[in-house]
Amino acid sequence: MLALHVHHGLSERADAWLSHCRATCRRWARRGLPIEFACRRLDGHPRAGESVEAWARGGRYRALREMAAERSVDLVLLAHHRRDQAETFLLQALRGGGAATLAAMPRLARRDGVTWARPWLGQPREAIEAYARRHRLRWIEDDSNADERFARNRLRLRVWPALAAAFDDAEVALATAAARAAHASALLDEVGAGDVAMLASDDGLDLASWQRLSLPRRRQMLVSWLHAALAGAPPSSLVERLLREATADGHRRWPAAGRELHSYRGRLQCVPIESHDADPGRLVVDLSRPGMHAVAAWRGAFRVESVASGGIAVADAKRLVLRARAAGDSFQAGPRRPARSLKLQYQASGIAPALRRGPIVCSEDDVPVFVPGLGIDARSVAPSGQAQVAFAWLPERASERESEREGSR
Repeated sequence: MLALHVHHGLSERADAWLSHCRATCRRWARRGLPIEFACRRLDGHPRAGESVEAWARGGRYRALREMAAERSVDLVLLAHHRRDQAETFLLQALRGGGAATLAAMPRLARRDGVTWARPWLGQPREAIEAYARRHRLRWIEDDSNADERFARNRLRLRVWPALAAAFDDAEVALATAAARAAHASALLDEVGAGDVAMLASDDGLDLASWQRLSLPRRRQMLVSWLHAALAGAPPSSLVERLLREATADGHRRWPAAGRELHSYRGRLQCVPIESHDADPGRLVVDLSRPGMHAVAAWRGAFRVESVASGGIAVADAKRLVLRARAAGDSFQAGPRRPARSLKLQYQASGIAPALRRGPIVCSEDDVPVFVPGLGIDARSVAPSGQAQVAFAWLPERASERESEREGSR
């Protein structure tokens, strides 16, 4: 059993709280309980304008996850109770939250390699306090709970007493509403994921098909697609703007969390912001082995797979050259099709300018064999019967998500 404590460094009494927790665990250990105590102090301070609550919460969960992982613990129990859940529901409603945020806190969640569980979420605070008194457990009240600068404290001190006096079952009702919001949010996620699977692919979201959906499904699919593309929840302002402006015709751009969204030839695509870093130069790589091959200089990775046909001979893939696009480069899309300039091939294939970045893969004599967005040049395809590989170029976050999926299998 492992007891975890996070020292936030925000209160002058924080050292005393740490001493209390450590002494309690030592006392239990002397009684023969198999308990280990671990603590972590947060570094730094909230940035100017940053919510102290949000900073502390983010740092706390990060510290808990790190301490658990260091000791090979994958289940962390949290002490939230039913009134915490009711308060969270109210706060999110006052902030205009949708189903996902109104769902408040899950009873069980798997995140960052750790299972987070809240076994007391259905219990009132009074029941937990009664249990602690019965077993002579001493606890400390955080004096910052009386600080009305924080939204939750204002709700707890000013609003909750009046609400509970007017509605006897307010706590149970609000916690139940959070549970129903969680069910609705899960259903929305399923619908959104299903639509993404049907209407989106590696080359983006099909805008014409997307626009034929009803507005609620269009919004939910967009949220689901953006969440995966941006590796995090998209801001509601971006979602609403895309609902108004993203169409199947024209070429438009929108900034998004350090990346750019492009509508091009009827598809919405998420791409890295164009970098003006120096040309990485020529790099020699071995792409003969299946798996992910990161190329830091080009900010991405190759995903290599063994194939029965349509690939490059394994022997040839052991020594390839990466370089920037050069004047005179051409690409042959099929064995009976003419070789054309990369610009014409990109235009014919509908590849947005932003997706034309990435290294050109060449043989040692500088002949292009693979072009990001277009694939393997037909002139470089290995004869049938030879061991061969195919690969795809994954820029930045796409390669990071792919590596995470590989690691979770």
